[in-house]
Amino acid sequence: MSRTIGTFTVRPLDPLSDAELVHSWVTHPKASFWMMGDARLQDVEREYMAIASHPHHDAFIGLHDGEPAFLMERYDPAEVELKGLYEAEPGDIGMHFLVAPTDTPLHGFTLAVITAVMKELFADPSVLRVVVEPDVRNGAVHALNKAVGFEILREITKPEKTALLSACTREQFQATTGGPS
Repeated sequence: MSRTIGTFTVRPLDPLSDAELVHSWVTHPKASFWMMGDARLQDVEREYMAIASHPHHDAFIGLHDGEPAFLMERYDPAEVELKGLYEAEPGDIGMHFLVAPTDTPLHGFTLAVITAVMKELFADPSVLRVVVEPDVRNGAVHALNKAVGFEILREITKPEKTALLSACTREQFQATTGGPS
């Protein structure tokens, strides 16, 4: 018997009203690769206020059946995160996502989240390729990235980590997931 995962939507993150929720997610031990484990509530507010005011970076709360379930960030990799670390191409967008910790995991949920995130990004016709830079040690995310069409370009050194620069074109995403072209 198959079970559907549900409906995913996103809304802009409000740095003040969402800070407590996001703080509980980013400081959870399962979010170690988010590198905010020791953050105070004020640190999370400050971080997301900076993102909200940044012209090349946006943050969103992802909803599963109307309930907050994940964090999504979208950024211009030529201006944020990867500036000077790779050859940006027209139509590139950068992405981070974090699934909220839960005591009742749903099989296939994280794959459904990253698929929903990619659909949201590719809903913008100007986006031709999604670029990510997960920590080299984050095997779970590398497997998820591969499952939605990402290919590893190379290892890069960032100030805070060694990362696997990876990219997924609209065509790779569609071929891998059957998602929209």
